[in-house]
Amino acid sequence: MQAQSPTRQLAQFVNEVRYENLTSEVRTRVKDIVLDTIASALAGHDASETPKVIALAREIASSSEASVIGGGRLSVAGATLVNGYLITAVTVCDIHRPSSCHVTPEVVAPALVTSEALGSTGRDFIAAIAAGLEVTTRVGLGLDPVAFRARGWHAPGVTGPFGGAASVGKLLNLDAEQQCFAFGIAGSQSAGTYAQLGTNTIKFQQSRGALSGLLAARLAQQNFSAADEILTHPDGGLFSAYADGGKPDALLAGLGQDWELMRISLRAWPVAVHLQPVVTGLLSLIAASELDPGDISEVRVRVSPTAYRMHGTVKWDDRFRARLSTPYVTAVVIHDRKCWLEQFTPQRVRDDALGRFARENVKVSADSDLVDGTTVIEIVSTSGKSFREHVTAAKGEPSNPLTHDEIVQKLRSASAGILTHDAAERAIELVSELEDVRSMRELSDCLRTSPEPASVSS
Repeated sequence: MQAQSPTRQLAQFVNEVRYENLTSEVRTRVKDIVLDTIASALAGHDASETPKVIALAREIASSSEASVIGGGRLSVAGATLVNGYLITAVTVCDIHRPSSCHVTPEVVAPALVTSEALGSTGRDFIAAIAAGLEVTTRVGLGLDPVAFRARGWHAPGVTGPFGGAASVGKLLNLDAEQQCFAFGIAGSQSAGTYAQLGTNTIKFQQSRGALSGLLAARLAQQNFSAADEILTHPDGGLFSAYADGGKPDALLAGLGQDWELMRISLRAWPVAVHLQPVVTGLLSLIAASELDPGDISEVRVRVSPTAYRMHGTVKWDDRFRARLSTPYVTAVVIHDRKCWLEQFTPQRVRDDALGRFARENVKVSADSDLVDGTTVIEIVSTSGKSFREHVTAAKGEPSNPLTHDEIVQKLRSASAGILTHDAAERAIELVSELEDVRSMRELSDCLRTSPEPASVSS
């Protein structure tokens, strides 16, 4: 008997995922990831361009049956698009480092909308998110991340539609054949490149990936056919088209036993992934040295060659690019002794004294001995004394994780001015006890603020 193709094996895996079969460790991790995702979406209302995505969502469909996190109601497609963008808007959502993919915008956004429409139970939602996170990360591994990245592809827009198709397909109770169709349709919508780095479109690729996954699963529900093997097909399969044949064995190794979603990192601060270790190290050094900015003559930041290429010399000429700029992030953390949304207001980004410190006192360099996700920082005082920190794992990495209480605090901070205190606390309670939620509409009701979607612009 011929072995199933990788795409069919992945579809069969999704079909067989059950809440009851998930380990307690996986269930707990999924709940924490969902809580962090909601926090990230609430923070996303701070992004200047968010109203533009909301305007697009209103234009493409005029119905209002689905909830926006921290907003009102839009169409199913519109809410998926907006929620997907909100999650990634201020660069504080997750990262799966092995595949260089932000996973939650494409997986959680369409699942939230679908579970609200269906009135799914919390247990069904946990199973769906587990399936979606696992599919996205494993397709990313199968694409051979090194070869994939060398061609300039951006993972969320390419692998994300598969995760969205899995999470929605699970909630729709697609059979294995329909789920295979959903993956084929998802693959037909896979796109996104790093040419957009530094622009809002790099984030829109994740939002669009969420919508693509929703469309794939919904169309497959109608038994709309697609290629049996979208991943390894010799003529246009993703692995051959995007990554010189990929690594199918990496996709399937330990599937259903060794959960790749456990290796997803959560970001503590609203800056680029490669800058998470920089903030980790700076805050540690500030606490240890007790130096004021005026006492500092130089801050030397050494990062990996990849981090330097992407963020070492970025100009902080707008709020988004400031989040990607090593000099600016270093300067603002040194001055403000924290790193949250208020460090990236238009006024803060344009501050002359801060900009002068970033240009004159911050020295960023590439170190070939450093791997991605690490940094070495040295602060030199005006008296000549130096303080050094070598960060091997940023706060939020699996080896240095955000605790549940820290994720709760992140949500509380992000919800300020958007949700009422009672609504935020109720959302925290519902997600923390998600397995007992009878209908996901309870959570959607807590996260919705008004008949019309609200957003903070600047």
